[in-house]
Amino acid sequence: MKTQPFHLSLAIAGGVTLASMIALNSHMAFFSSPLLASWVAHGIGAVVSLIVLMIASILIGKKISLLPKTKTPIWAYLGGIPGAFTVILAAITVNSPLGLSGSLALIMAGQVLFGLVCDSFGLFGLAKRAMNSNDFIALMLMVAGCLMTLFGRG
Repeated sequence: MKTQPFHLSLAIAGGVTLASMIALNSHMAFFSSPLLASWVAHGIGAVVSLIVLMIASILIGKKISLLPKTKTPIWAYLGGIPGAFTVILAAITVNSPLGLSGSLALIMAGQVLFGLVCDSFGLFGLAKRAMNSNDFIALMLMVAGCLMTLFGRG
């Protein structure tokens, strides 16, 4: 399947959004606690999601169902758990000597590494995709970039 520019743009926008979220939540955690920052982030996220859902429903001209169309495995509803831990852990690391760029570099490396594991074993219902030499090279370059980000500040 060919990658579309639209999908690449959405992925980059997701990265910018994630970095913004981590920076803002970490700032809040600095003045309160990582746990409170996570609660506030998810509470505001839920409200914004409902507003977006209502606006989309109006624009489309029909009610958008909140119920799944097919039987959803119970474990699929647990995505909020790693989301909460992401906010908490990122808030702690950004407010450490790692800073925002070091935290983001390591978070991204962890995401890619775990993504390759998920693809390789077909975890979470994903189609199995064997890791190839390009994946390994990309991972090594990411690790090198992380090391440069962390230790190259001279």
